[in-house]
Amino acid sequence: MSSQITCVAWVRRGVAKGTPDKVELSQEELQRIISDAKEELGERVAEEEEDEDDEGIVDGGSGNAIVETEKEAGGDEEDELAEYGLDHYDDEDDATANLGDSLAGLTVFGSNQDDPYVTLKDTDQYEREDFQIKESDNLILAGRAEKDCCNLEVYVYNNQEDSLYVHHDILLPAYPLSLEWLDFDPNPAEGHGNLVAVGSMMPQIDVWDLDVVDCLEPVFSLGSKKAGRKKKKQLQKKKKGAAAAEPVEGHTDAVLDLSWNRLARNVLASGSADESVILWDLTRGTPASCLNRHSDKVQTLTFHPFEAQTLISGSYDKTAVLVDCRSPEDSFRTWRFSGQVERLAWNHFSPFNFLASTDDGFVYCLDARSDKPVFSLRAHDEEVSGLDLSSQIKGCLVTSSADKHVKIWDILGDKPKLVHSRDMKMGVLFCSSCCPDLPFVYAFGGQRDGLRVWDISDVAAVNEAFGGRERLVVNTGSQGPSGAAEMDTSS
Repeated sequence: MSSQITCVAWVRRGVAKGTPDKVELSQEELQRIISDAKEELGERVAEEEEDEDDEGIVDGGSGNAIVETEKEAGGDEEDELAEYGLDHYDDEDDATANLGDSLAGLTVFGSNQDDPYVTLKDTDQYEREDFQIKESDNLILAGRAEKDCCNLEVYVYNNQEDSLYVHHDILLPAYPLSLEWLDFDPNPAEGHGNLVAVGSMMPQIDVWDLDVVDCLEPVFSLGSKKAGRKKKKQLQKKKKGAAAAEPVEGHTDAVLDLSWNRLARNVLASGSADESVILWDLTRGTPASCLNRHSDKVQTLTFHPFEAQTLISGSYDKTAVLVDCRSPEDSFRTWRFSGQVERLAWNHFSPFNFLASTDDGFVYCLDARSDKPVFSLRAHDEEVSGLDLSSQIKGCLVTSSADKHVKIWDILGDKPKLVHSRDMKMGVLFCSSCCPDLPFVYAFGGQRDGLRVWDISDVAAVNEAFGGRERLVVNTGSQGPSGAAEMDTSS
């Protein structure tokens, strides 16, 4: 598997600490982390051995046959390698024995200042400048998955300087599926934070501090890594007729999407492959409520931007469900679609409306008060994995898809019109996100070529369509008691 960017998120300007902290672990803390890792690895090995025992053991006769076959294959291989003389590989010959003598005349300078061939004398200065985060910098968070490891990469993006680089990265324990930035810190003494919640193939949600570099552990976690194993064991016991075990607090399968409530800041919603939606109380780190309105994996969910109690979720069961979280059992509405729901997005210019994309290439606009769609659009040939309204430009919709294309739409007046289409040359596109401070700047992640940032205003057709549009200006300088940013509309 080549390097893939599976999920992206932006951090607004002025949020990150100017000089991030660096972790300095004591010997005791390092030893504890190593011990915990060994213990977890031991549990996984023991679990795998149990699974192998349950599946049955190969009988002795066939096992002996396999061993004999391996011996025969090994003998043939040794004969083929003999001609290369690998047994004498480490023996020195005359050509290499005197290699040190030929290097004796090379000049070595004590520092870059003394070496006349080094023109860049002080590299530390440039490293210090890159480590600082300016007020005009945005952070872009990207989940990167490679064959042997997974990382959360923290990029610094500056539109004025046209710069983009990785500031630091965090080693993740599992394949990342979703990212959600939040500023709520459970510690009252800390005030507003700069955190990211990461959903992955594990049932546990890890929350990391973006203002700390070289961290090895999350600030806190929601749920448990062992929840999925407990569920597996419960199913095995159920098949054998044993009594059911105690219920697990949290998800029991991969966490596919996350949504932080910017109005009720201590609430985070998560959707999982276990078919449930959990509302987490971040103050306590425990589930406050569990919603079970879907019959298949919950792929996407998002809180309403102006109504703290309103949450909508979409699933592989081809439905989207709108829930009033104050009374989820009594107050909800369901819509059915032609395909599995991939992404959902509220229209912050028209608070009653939301958008939904499906795996058969359609985009729907719906009014939360009606069962019939406002419009439907065949946007792509394959699943629509990215669905992002501009943060400030009214009617500007950007979609990305597994068909490798990004398309820009004008949906003003509920009559969608294609403005521009581009093959990003990134293979299958997995995710996209619009910058909260720059309404024309989008980040994309896909099958290859890493993170891509595109300022769509470079396209003449985009400027022609949206140049004179009404904008939503977000005033991040003042926050009410709920922590929600005040918003003003201006042209």
